[in-house]
Amino acid sequence: KTDVRSFPDRKHVGTDRFTFGFTIRDSLDFFMNVTAWGNSSYINGLSNSFTIGDCVTIENPLVANKDPERGDRFCPTTPSCHRLLVTEAHSQVSLCADMDITDRLLPLIHLPVKDSRDFYSLSDIEANGQQLDGKVINILAAVRLIGEPKQFTTSDGRKGQRLEVKLFDDSVSSFPLVWDREVIQLVQTWIPKETVVFIADAKISFDSFRSGMAATVNSKSIITVNPDTREASLLNTSNKSNLKLYSFCFPRKETYRCGVTSISAVDSISNVYTVSQLKQKARDNSETFFGITYSFISKLDLDSSVSRVIRTQCSRCKFQANEDAQSCPNQLCPGKDQALSATTGFYLLVDFTDHTGTLQACTLRSPVAENTLGCTVSAHLQKDYPSGVILACSLADPGEVKQQMSSLL
Repeated sequence: KTDVRSFPDRKHVGTDRFTFGFTIRDSLDFFMNVTAWGNSSYINGLSNSFTIGDCVTIENPLVANKDPERGDRFCPTTPSCHRLLVTEAHSQVSLCADMDITDRLLPLIHLPVKDSRDFYSLSDIEANGQQLDGKVINILAAVRLIGEPKQFTTSDGRKGQRLEVKLFDDSVSSFPLVWDREVIQLVQTWIPKETVVFIADAKISFDSFRSGMAATVNSKSIITVNPDTREASLLNTSNKSNLKLYSFCFPRKETYRCGVTSISAVDSISNVYTVSQLKQKARDNSETFFGITYSFISKLDLDSSVSRVIRTQCSRCKFQANEDAQSCPNQLCPGKDQALSATTGFYLLVDFTDHTGTLQACTLRSPVAENTLGCTVSAHLQKDYPSGVILACSLADPGEVKQQMSSLL
């Protein structure tokens, strides 16, 4: 999914047309590009209505042939010779309300759109810098550090955002990757030293500021998070071996092990931080630290599909697995030839906010999540929740609310 852009309208001088693009996939082999056009209100509203990883329903799009001259020059390369156009007058895009369909399609997110063996290691990129400068390649690597979003203004006055992520694999300990605004929302859900990414069509170039090679995600790139492939499994296991990492943060006998070898008992944690102090300390120090913060839960993602809120993992190696899998998908799991022994727990993304700022996309996992919510996974799955869809939403008039609510009492 790309950022919203605007262009001068040739038919109506003095006005702009707005557009953004996204790529959809409904099967292993087929995916297609979609472009939305319209005025500022429609396009910005549509872009804000869904994010990367959401399952959407597209009604009445225009099916068009690819431009024979431009082709897939400015968008991901797809196997289809067609593309879809969405306009306010004819089309509608909405989040899919059928949870069965959503749960069936979501596993496709973890399957790369390119051959899982077709990628460069980070050492190959550094070693072949001059030959790769300006090229578009595939990368498989793990996330080491996530920077803070930075604002910038272009020469023509347009504002934008950039975010730098440090990647690593078993050959290079740190490699820079730069993202645009739209993908920043996706990056904020990642966990450093645990998340593995397969990036199809990342642009490689020499960065004079860093005096080295750097990768950039652009409108042609497609990112697969935690790919369900043998290569990603091997990389994940190798990283855990080299850096003594763990795939999941989980408590053991009142201690917490969170991606590194340091362990701290909860009762021994005494340092208190504001959110801004936590962010600053994380920027200044790459080592894991523990602390206490007093803040509000400003976002709690409980209304996602079950496959996002609840995760199943192998009890032997802690690798994520499908609930109906017969064996662990991790090729290096000590019990890969045995029947899958799995545990199921909550996996929630939470935002914490105090008077200094917001700490976004913190992971709240079982059993801490169960204690916080006062609900076990099994009890949550057994509850029969009503399903509803909000068709429209706007700020209510206080007088109207009082009148309507009074009639209901």
